[in-house]
Amino acid sequence: MVTGASRGLGQQFGRALAKAGADLIVTSRKRDDLAPFCREIETLGRDAAPIQLDVREKASIDRFADEAVAAFGKVDILVNNAGCNARKPALDVTWDDWNLVLDTNLRGTFFVAQAIGRHMIEHEYGRIVNIGSVTSVMGYAGLAPYCASRGGVKQLTMSLADDWGRHGVTVNCLAPGWFRTEQNKMLYENERWVEYLKDRIPLKRPGLPGDLEGAVVFLASDASAYVTGQTLLVDGGISTGATKATLDEV
Repeated sequence: MVTGASRGLGQQFGRALAKAGADLIVTSRKRDDLAPFCREIETLGRDAAPIQLDVREKASIDRFADEAVAAFGKVDILVNNAGCNARKPALDVTWDDWNLVLDTNLRGTFFVAQAIGRHMIEHEYGRIVNIGSVTSVMGYAGLAPYCASRGGVKQLTMSLADDWGRHGVTVNCLAPGWFRTEQNKMLYENERWVEYLKDRIPLKRPGLPGDLEGAVVFLASDASAYVTGQTLLVDGGISTGATKATLDEV
């Protein structure tokens, strides 16, 4: 299962899992938005079931959980990807901005995990991959609500891992660095900003969607059976700090 799969990284996670042999349940706030992606997954020889889900609404989460289990009889993997952002200076963040981002990224992540985790616990098996961000471990100006939400996802991941490990359910956090998405594409249209970003990344480039495929398959598979409560950063090394410490490098 991949939430927030109507576009962007959610679809990349879904493709990777389908190529690795998984049938998919995919969600979006508008079911019709999922039709093209479901057709794509079927060309890979896998089944795909679209389900409407608004992670900000508890009733929607409850309905979706029942539909998801009915679709294939069980859910082995949850990629908790649905999210949003409000990019603005901290002094301009409104009450509604804060609630939108935290309700979607943190509260939504928890209650989706709870709904599907309940089913996984009954079957004594599950792989939950919460999608965080490099902002789970670093702060950036202009992203106060987003950083708070993603830091919360990291802490939530550890708590759920401790809670559900005895039931055969692992919970980990996949934290991408700087990848171009619909939410941040305006930044990548600024050549000066892209050069600034590349200079801060040890591997000297932003992430490409394929860079996340191996990580999500690893965390969703039995290859990670003894890995839980962890945050895997796929960020080109930017979380090292990327600060020049010698004058000859400046």
